[in-house]
Amino acid sequence: MNSAIESSPWLAFRRANPQARLRLFCFPFAGGGASGYRIWSNELPAGVEVCPVQLPGRESRLREAAFTHAAHLAEAVAAAILPLLDKPFCFFGHSMGAVVSFELARELRRRYGLQPSQLFVSGRRPPHLPDPPIYNLPHDEFLAELQRLDGTPKEALASTELMEMMIPTLRADCQVCDTYVPAEEPPFSFPISAYGGLSDTEASRDDLQQWQQHTTGPSLVRMFPGGHFFLQSAQPMVLQTLARELHLLVQRV
Repeated sequence: MNSAIESSPWLAFRRANPQARLRLFCFPFAGGGASGYRIWSNELPAGVEVCPVQLPGRESRLREAAFTHAAHLAEAVAAAILPLLDKPFCFFGHSMGAVVSFELARELRRRYGLQPSQLFVSGRRPPHLPDPPIYNLPHDEFLAELQRLDGTPKEALASTELMEMMIPTLRADCQVCDTYVPAEEPPFSFPISAYGGLSDTEASRDDLQQWQQHTTGPSLVRMFPGGHFFLQSAQPMVLQTLARELHLLVQRV
C-alpha cells in the first residue's frame, strides 16, 4: 500500500485488509470525528475494509480549519482517497456525513468516472429538501440548537473553554449542510439505503423515502429506535442491519 495513504491525515482507525473485496468510507456528523467509527470493523463482514474519514477541524486535525462548502470538501476528499478506489467501494454518512458522501459521489463521477457500489445515508433528508439554516445563528441560539439535537455531550455544552474550541468547526460543518444546493445532474444508478431514527424530527420516514429521487436503482429505508443520534443509541442494531446489507453487496462485487 502506498505509504502516503498509510500516513494520510484523512484516514484514521483504518485497518488495512488486503483480502477485502469492498471498502466502506465513513463520514461523521457535524462536529464529529473518525473515532465514532473506530469499532465498526469488528462488527462488519470480514470482506469489508472500514475506512473512517477524518475531516479537518476535529480530533487529530483539530488545529486545521474546517471546510465551509460541500463542493470544496468533496473535491479534497476525492483527491485524498483516490488511491484507495482501486477496488469496489461504498460510502456511509450520518447527518452532515450524508451530504458530504452524496456530493463526493457526484464529484467522483464528474471528475474521475468512478462511483460507489452503494450509498448509505443516515439521519439526513435528501438535499432537495433543505433544512432551515442554523450556522449563522447568534451564539446562544446556536448552542440551543445543538442541545435540541442532543448529539453534543452535556458536559461539553457546559464547558465554555471546550465550546470555544469547537464552535468554529460546528458552525463550519453546519454551513456545509445549510448552504448546499446540488447542481442539476442525472440520478445515480447504484442503490441508496437511508437509515433514520423513529423519533428524529430532522429526517422522518417520509423525508428518507425521497432519497429515491436521486437514483434509478433500488432505494430502501431502515428505521431504528431513537432520535437524530440513533446511530449512537441504537448502534448494535444499526451495525447488524448494515452488516447484512454489506454481506449481500460483497457477494455482488
